[in-house]
Amino acid sequence: MYPIKSYQKTFIVLSISLVLIFILNVSLGSVFIPFKQTLLALLNENTQNDAWKTIILNYRLPKAITAILVGSGLSISGLLMQTLFRNPLAGPFVLGISSGASLGVAILILGASFIGVNNTAFAYTNWGLAIAASLGAFLVLSAVLLAAIKVRNTMSILIIGLMFGSLTAAVISVLAYFSSASQLQQYLFWSFGSLGNLTWHEITTFFVIFLIGLLLVVFIIKPLNSLLLGENYAKSLGVNIKLTRNITLIATSLLTGVITAFSGPIAFIGLAVPHLTKLLFKTSNHKTLIPAVAISGAIIMLICDSIAQLPNSEYTLPINAITSLFGAPIIIWLLIRKRKIY
Repeated sequence: MYPIKSYQKTFIVLSISLVLIFILNVSLGSVFIPFKQTLLALLNENTQNDAWKTIILNYRLPKAITAILVGSGLSISGLLMQTLFRNPLAGPFVLGISSGASLGVAILILGASFIGVNNTAFAYTNWGLAIAASLGAFLVLSAVLLAAIKVRNTMSILIIGLMFGSLTAAVISVLAYFSSASQLQQYLFWSFGSLGNLTWHEITTFFVIFLIGLLLVVFIIKPLNSLLLGENYAKSLGVNIKLTRNITLIATSLLTGVITAFSGPIAFIGLAVPHLTKLLFKTSNHKTLIPAVAISGAIIMLICDSIAQLPNSEYTLPINAITSLFGAPIIIWLLIRKRKIY
């Protein structure tokens, strides 16, 4: 018998916590459903009230799965960006992908009258917003990848991504200035972020793109470990820096782009979860960190969603506000307590 290592015990605890918090998240909502009936519905068994089973399987379960995908995807993206740029403040949105998605949605909602789109018929649908966000994210991704071909310095790519973010923010401000109050309100609601209202078909599309990004990440685990000691060291080990960088950018863009397209721009998770996980596992090995940040991000997003939906209340708070209010103080406390990011 081989002894269980400390990080393996942590994985076991996190995995059990994820399952328990997932079930708890599904059991909470505006309609009170007994915990036992929730378990029966998840097992596709008959419940005392047929409406309870419909609520769980068609509304709460898709939202919980979306929370797992969003939390995991943003956390992995944040870890990739912090490793690639060797910057603890780098997050999944530094490439401007989220800003590009926001610009696509802004053009659809705020600039609908200029481009001749009937926003009452198209822009108010999940697919309309997702397609617009995806196109915006793709355009910015294309621009960043073209810049990556011309620019050898990785930090220059970071600055270019930030500049794209500033540029898109300026365009959105101009569109907002000429928009009506109802258009501004709809765009504001989208920017709050949302984990609900996705159908199973939309979640399937979400998952397929998420899985493609995840497979790309698995492909570059060893090169990422080499990059921790600098590009020159990685080159001496035979790592193809340019290929690794491009795969990292594409994987991050796929994960961030699909999350922003279907759930809106969600703050904090991608920036803070990698630090929280490094403090918990005390390692910089991506073979351990990637699954660890995925599980940790999913847990934190489920907790934030449980708080945001205000159990037994008809109101739902913006998920963006909860992720920052709930998570930022915890990370500040951990960093002050440990005084070091591993």
